[in-house]
Amino acid sequence: MKAICWHGKKDVRVENVPEPKMLNKRDAILKINLTAICGSDLHLYHGVIPTMQEGDILGHEFMGEVVEVGTDVPNLKRGDRVVVPFCIACGNCFFCQNQMTSLCDNSNPNASTAEKLYGFSGSGLFGYSHIFGGYAGGQAQYVRVPFADVGPMIIPESVSDEKALFLTDIFPTGYMAAENCNIKPGDIVAIWGAGPVGQFAIRSALLLGASRVIVIDNIPSRLEMAQKGGAEVLNYDEGDVVDKLRQLTAGRGPDSCIDAVGMEAHGSTVDAIYDYAKMAMKLETDRPHALRQAIQACRKGGTISIPGVYGGVVDKFPLGVAFSKGLTFKMGQTNVHKYLKPLLNRVEKGEIDPSFVITHRMSLDQGAEGYSTFDAQDGCIKVVLRP
Repeated sequence: MKAICWHGKKDVRVENVPEPKMLNKRDAILKINLTAICGSDLHLYHGVIPTMQEGDILGHEFMGEVVEVGTDVPNLKRGDRVVVPFCIACGNCFFCQNQMTSLCDNSNPNASTAEKLYGFSGSGLFGYSHIFGGYAGGQAQYVRVPFADVGPMIIPESVSDEKALFLTDIFPTGYMAAENCNIKPGDIVAIWGAGPVGQFAIRSALLLGASRVIVIDNIPSRLEMAQKGGAEVLNYDEGDVVDKLRQLTAGRGPDSCIDAVGMEAHGSTVDAIYDYAKMAMKLETDRPHALRQAIQACRKGGTISIPGVYGGVVDKFPLGVAFSKGLTFKMGQTNVHKYLKPLLNRVEKGEIDPSFVITHRMSLDQGAEGYSTFDAQDGCIKVVLRP
């Protein structure tokens, strides 16, 4: 079969690889209908996530048709059209039983590696390094889905592939980011990053009752899409973001701030340049420029929600500011399983059409081009690939 394989920094290739095989009675094999390139895939593309190996198959946003199913998977049959959460969950451990499936105790076969870095291991992830299990991803024609009795959700005929696809990651991720803000009527939410997750966070915050959403970015196409979604926009190249947010909130600051950027934040301020230099010299693993701004801007007693991926150690973290302001932090990989049915219901009711975010449709054979196009960002917000 064909698959997009990682070979190093900015080197991904479409290659012929062996088709996946069933390894467990709880497995299923999917024929991929659609797959997408995620913003977090760009961290792999940039070579900043450790333990990647040449030939690793990428991709954690995918949906397709069940072509083979294990004897211990009673909920699926051949021909079912399903979406699959990007985090892999056993369904039985303490965390799965409490709907914290991204923290599953049993789905990462390389848990000891993660424990050395983080103290504990989260769940396994599709196509996202050997720290998180070394599982083959879904930017391919076929994929093996472990714990298929827990993860995949059948999609009704009334919902198209493109509407269903983003239930795998970015729609639940944006929604959980907004939900973590504990939004109350009249709240103002500021969002750093108008990429795919930021776009869903905008719409989710408004669905959850925010009165205003303000988005910070500097890419015109992304700011335009944010405005169409109901947000006010700030271009961070056009002045001090923290000052502008104070002006827009009568001096108080946003009630909640969402960092939808993560470890490779861009910027032109002194601290952003400092981050670039330290990361280039491998003295810092992440660039937390957007997070620093969010902490500075958030009102006293507010909430910082972090859906953007961070991989390791950040420098010049303003913990004293956060402490003095009494801020609450909510963050982590998305517990996708918790949100699948509720968000599918919103799609079925017509409250949101997740396909709005797609700007580029390509074939799987164009995978390398898709990565470079998405990385360039100019006019590209979401790339969807069809095998």
